Amino acid sequence: KSSPSTSLSASEFSVDSIAGAVAPFGIFDPLGFAEKADAATLKRYREAELTHGRVAMLATMGFLVGENVQGSTFLFNGEITGPAITHLAQVNPVFWIFLGAGIAKLETQRAEIGWVEPKNVPYSKPGLLRDTYVPGNLGFDPLGFKPYDPVEFATMQTKELQNGRLAMIAAAGFLAQELVSGTGIVENLLN
Repeated sequence: KSSPSTSLSASEFSVDSIAGAVAPFGIFDPLGFAEKADAATLKRYREAELTHGRVAMLATMGFLVGENVQGSTFLFNGEITGPAITHLAQVNPVFWIFLGAGIAKLETQRAEIGWVEPKNVPYSKPGLLRDTYVPGNLGFDPLGFKPYDPVEFATMQTKELQNGRLAMIAAAGFLAQELVSGTGIVENLLN
């Protein structure tokens, strides 16, 4: 069973129709980027916001889980300890090869799904997204959470955006707190 189209074409993608507006604030755009953007640029901004929000959600969970299970996990032989901001420097360099290859593969797939091929993009419109592409919709929904109803889909998009925004602030706060105090988030919370 395939879901009905929940996409907005580039011409329909506007500040008035974009998911993520929450009363009483509307669109969170304190610097006015959305008001100045055309539909294609606004669509790119939304793709970037979703991507950064998803990475921040993973980072936030990584901070909390990584510090909570340190020394007691089979990953990396339990050798990684201390605040989460020091974990990356402790990882075996071979891990970075696999991580880099995995990220390159995922980003290539994302580009093939969402972006117009560079040879078909006008010089004045770099990074042009496909008309039929919904920002963030990469076709990955193994648990079937994506709603079939367009209104429910917009509500779910708004929830993801709000959680992503919160995670970006949380990740920045975690980084700042660990840099200043030198202790992990969990350790700082418990003490």
